[in-house]
Amino acid sequence: MKIIATIFIIVFIFSINACDMIDDNSLSNENTKYKVKIALDWYPNANHIGFFIAKNKGYFEEEGLDVTLYTPSDPSTVLQTVGSGSDDFGVSYQPDVLLARAQDVPVVSVLGIVQHPLNSIMSLKTSNIVTPKDLVGKKVGYPGIPTDEPLLETMLRADGSNGLNDVELINVGFNLSESLISGKVDAIIGAYWTHESILMENKGYPVNIMKVQEWGVPDYYELVLVTNEDKINNNSRLVSSLINALVKGFEDAINEPQLGVDILVKESNEEIDESIDRPGADLLVEEWQDSSGGFGVQKLDKWQSFNNWMFNKGLLTKHIVAEDAFTNKFIKNNN
Repeated sequence: MKIIATIFIIVFIFSINACDMIDDNSLSNENTKYKVKIALDWYPNANHIGFFIAKNKGYFEEEGLDVTLYTPSDPSTVLQTVGSGSDDFGVSYQPDVLLARAQDVPVVSVLGIVQHPLNSIMSLKTSNIVTPKDLVGKKVGYPGIPTDEPLLETMLRADGSNGLNDVELINVGFNLSESLISGKVDAIIGAYWTHESILMENKGYPVNIMKVQEWGVPDYYELVLVTNEDKINNNSRLVSSLINALVKGFEDAINEPQLGVDILVKESNEEIDESIDRPGADLLVEEWQDSSGGFGVQKLDKWQSFNNWMFNKGLLTKHIVAEDAFTNKFIKNNN
């Protein structure tokens, strides 16, 4: 599974045609459905259950929306296509939103989907590698994504080691599970503890999991829903309508995750691995909720602390105003 898409942002001309604008009447007219495109971050899986519930149960339709969910051939382009307006909304990651805004891509997070990191370090149970310091002198596989290196560095130093100098980092692409099982590496980073850990356990290789936020990395939103600044400023009714539907969908997913997987299997055009997504959905129930049990609301301190961490690690080319990177104004009762 792709964990954090590497962004190669190119200079583009940002324009949205006036015909893309909608007004209150177009959404309230029950005979007219406004077409909306949502680009997913990866192939459909347990992380996306709320989207497919909203589609299956008619929540989008109730809001006057005709929604298309699709996975781009290159999911790393989601922020570019949303920023330029060729996609209305997209699923992305908090770190990538900050990276994009540092390069003047006008994307904004409007909904926190997964409230905490899913990225983690994993090692086989038989290895006795249970904390980051146990990795000293070991080989660590990663998918070649730049953010994984400072994540690992922070975790190693939080456990008293000298950082990346103490390990051998090996780019294994997205063959993370295979590399760990085969013994090519002693541990991996860049794998979701709600996905790859289940996959490996199903194959008879249970793993130890070290969550990034438990070892010095600031907590952050793994998955967020993004749109562009133009939609927020000129199509606020559209944004509100979509979020109303998605909040209902994910609240249903939280209450009945297995029914959500049933709907995912039915609605998705992709093959769903139920042996992974069923236990994954159960694990995600807690991750979809904030500390008060709510869904979707994002907190400034979380955006600011991770923004500062990324800048201090040299991942951002300039300071980002955290308040401009997200908004809660489209979520009802967000207090």
